[in-house]
Amino acid sequence: MKIGQIRQSLSGFYDIYADGQLYRTRARGNFRKRKITPLVGDQVEFESTTPQEGYLLKILDRENELVRPPVANVDLAIVVTATTEQEFSTNLLDRQLVALEVAGVHSVIYMTKTDLLSDEIYAERQKLAAAYEKIGYQVIMGRHAFEADTLTAVKQALAGHVAVVMGQTGAGKSTLLNHLQPGLDLATGEISQALNRGKHTTRKVSLIEVADGLVADTPGFSSYEVFDIPATDLTHYFPEFVRLSVDCKYRGCVHINEPHCAVKEALAAGEVLASRYDNYLQFYETIKNKKVIYNKKK
Repeated sequence: MKIGQIRQSLSGFYDIYADGQLYRTRARGNFRKRKITPLVGDQVEFESTTPQEGYLLKILDRENELVRPPVANVDLAIVVTATTEQEFSTNLLDRQLVALEVAGVHSVIYMTKTDLLSDEIYAERQKLAAAYEKIGYQVIMGRHAFEADTLTAVKQALAGHVAVVMGQTGAGKSTLLNHLQPGLDLATGEISQALNRGKHTTRKVSLIEVADGLVADTPGFSSYEVFDIPATDLTHYFPEFVRLSVDCKYRGCVHINEPHCAVKEALAAGEVLASRYDNYLQFYETIKNKKVIYNKKK
């Protein structure tokens, strides 16, 4: 029996890295019976007679797991955000950041397609980037596409981490990875203007060695599921709200209807992004109104 890390998942096969090489395995049938899905990034026990044939036996305890993308034991996320007016969405960006905060994954924002922006819109994106940096997020952006300085900053962020590169389909995830690691030749695609939904250009989930780290290139997506947390906990995943809440009059303040709320006071003073607060309200209401579905078929 060996212990290794799942590096790739494709059509029921799991490629496991151990002892300096990859082993192709299948999961035992009891995983399906127990409704357990092995994820890329999992540390696992497996047996293998040859590198081409083996069985995955046990998944070791996970530090965390993400749903979109489906990866385990991640400690860094590069959130690739297209900045063009058609594609840019603070709502999607904040959904991603909150989902990562819930999972306990550190986030770095990488802004793409800045070369397509007018000087006026670029200045707006710079101002927004500065606001996110004030919150505590590292934001990497340059005036031109995939500048050397921005690529160096991403490489430095990735070193020593198991990371996901995530974002809306067509935002530039695969293109970024191709620039970071020439020769990967990952499939890339354009946003479909007719439906404003991306064509899925990445077919498998895999961990790739990039810049002294491991990076998952994963299927794209255009939206997020409702957060699986109580609405009253949402405030804990907005770092700027956490810092301000110590000055709220009421313990457990959710910063909506309560008087003497430090978050609302900071919002009125322009110290909290209005878009962040608006998205917080929307997420709060969505979680609060979420219906529990019993006996849901998977």
